Amino acid sequence: MANHKSALKRIRRNEAARVRNKYQHKTTRNAIKKLKETEDKSTAEKLLVEIYSMIDKLAKKNIIHSNKAGNLKSKLTKQVNAMS
Repeated sequence: MANHKSALKRIRRNEAARVRNKYQHKTTRNAIKKLKETEDKSTAEKLLVEIYSMIDKLAKKNIIHSNKAGNLKSKLTKQVNAMS
């Protein structure tokens, strides 16, 4: 176990950040699933804008890699564009 106050604080902060990151990542994944299940193109386009923002925030905070963010956005855009 940690011997210094600063180390104990760091453990607490790391845990809080881990929980926060996990929540944000899971929320984004759920939004992506919702988009993939959507049949209506106009609804999908509205969702896509929101998901873009979520993905960019995850990449900015290094929760996901920036290349993964780009790949996700590309795939989702292709999927929405292919809708009729």
